Amino acid sequence: MKKFFVLLCAVSLFACKHKSGDYAKYTSDPLLYSKTVKRLNDVVLYNNFSPVVASRNYAYANIAAYECIVAGDSAYQSLSGQIKHLPQMPKSDKSKTIDYHLAALLSFVKVGNAVTFPEGVLMDYYDELKNGADSAGMPSDVLKNTVAFSDTIVATVMKWSKGDNYAKTRSAEKFTVRQEDGRWIPTPPMYAQGMEPHWCDIRPLALDSCSQFLPPAPPTYNMKDSNSAYCKELMEIKRTVENLTNEQKQIADFFDDNPFNLHVTGHVMYATKKFSPPGHWMNIVGIAAQKSGADFDKTVAAYTETSIALFDGFIACWKAKYLHNTVRPETVINKLLDPAWQPYIQTPPFPSYVSGHSVISSASAEVMSHYFGDNFSYRDSSEREFGIPDRSFKSFRDAAQEASWSRLYGGIHFRSDLEQGNLVGKKIGEYIVGKLRIQTNSQNQLSLNK
Repeated sequence: MKKFFVLLCAVSLFACKHKSGDYAKYTSDPLLYSKTVKRLNDVVLYNNFSPVVASRNYAYANIAAYECIVAGDSAYQSLSGQIKHLPQMPKSDKSKTIDYHLAALLSFVKVGNAVTFPEGVLMDYYDELKNGADSAGMPSDVLKNTVAFSDTIVATVMKWSKGDNYAKTRSAEKFTVRQEDGRWIPTPPMYAQGMEPHWCDIRPLALDSCSQFLPPAPPTYNMKDSNSAYCKELMEIKRTVENLTNEQKQIADFFDDNPFNLHVTGHVMYATKKFSPPGHWMNIVGIAAQKSGADFDKTVAAYTETSIALFDGFIACWKAKYLHNTVRPETVINKLLDPAWQPYIQTPPFPSYVSGHSVISSASAEVMSHYFGDNFSYRDSSEREFGIPDRSFKSFRDAAQEASWSRLYGGIHFRSDLEQGNLVGKKIGEYIVGKLRIQTNSQNQLSLNK
């Protein structure tokens, strides 16, 4: 009887270590990756990360996931040596069985957890992914090997991330507000100081520098001449907001993407939240990947390159914003034309020129067109959870243009902010697509568009 019990224990132990099952159906589901990105998106939303900081969170987490894909799929090429200072990635032990898709998921979560707060906010979900793989039949040794490999990627990416000057910008001097005509000053209702005035000091990923795609100077502030380019643009904003159509209101609401919208009623103040612009575009990647039937690896690649465009787009945009330091329309209209005038959406706390939403939307659209096609139509359901109806688009560039013009309808940007922002974003997106070699040969590179 004792021998039988020992034998039974041995068999049970062997079965636990070598259990079989089609666990790849679980770990290789591209929708699971999109759901994982959404988990980070929710953390960013509920913890009030600014749009520029959010872009950093998405970029590092996706890069870590992508490097796991590279280790398991020879069709994809490492970003090491292609983006700023990224070292060679650790090699996996080919004698051990590793599930590279699970490694990508775990790496995304662990890096996402490390670059956000509160501490440990994503680790319950990390355990949920591991338990899901275990329940789907992943042998214990494969799970152990996968976690160990993921940890090497995470450690490398996190060490590299610390050299991007982010920590240094946390203690940099605050932006100095100067009460001069045409220069930015804080706007109601929050009257917050200039957000991230040193973001141009953050190390870019693909760009050579933050100044690589600087736009020309904006129209000169001139309210004395009603025929000046500046005055004409300002009056266009005033008239537009005062005569908004229902369609224009819907567009402004859909792309408002304000992560912290402050409401003031008498002595009562409260905030409502939505995804920031980069969070919105991360959602769009997931929608496109699912509609196109992209496999797990292509889905990760699309998220990664789009997140790089978002990250570099904000760095380039913030260089222009704080270089030119232009006043918001609301400030000028209230001071000179109508003290009671309000924009349709809330003015964000940083200078006007150029439009950040325009830059990052156009940059993202170029990358996503590369992956999914120039005329990829889709229905954007990202805003449903905020009670905002879906909108449909003929292409990513169509969506980027609408996102840009939403800022005019919202009353927070000049036409020149949008037009130049679109041009800068398009150049950045084209540059990233041309520079990064995601797949290992030209034939595979072309296949991304199929």
